[in-house]
Amino acid sequence: MSFELKTTMELVQIAAAGGGFRLDAAMRTTPELVQIAAAASRTGARVTFAGLKFRTTPELVQISAAGKGCVFLEG
Repeated sequence: MSFELKTTMELVQIAAAGGGFRLDAAMRTTPELVQIAAAASRTGARVTFAGLKFRTTPELVQISAAGKGCVFLEG
């Protein structure tokens, strides 16, 4: 399944329901990724964000903090 075609709200719903997934996050904004990460943290869903090699360290920290250990970051 291609999660890249899902809207941010759909991904938030999936993560909030406990569903884990891998997402090529290069085209998503940092606030969108924070929303998804926060939803995953509430249920313990494992979410992997790929394509983050051009994000700044503060952006990666913000996403990670929202995920509270449930989010995995890939370059």
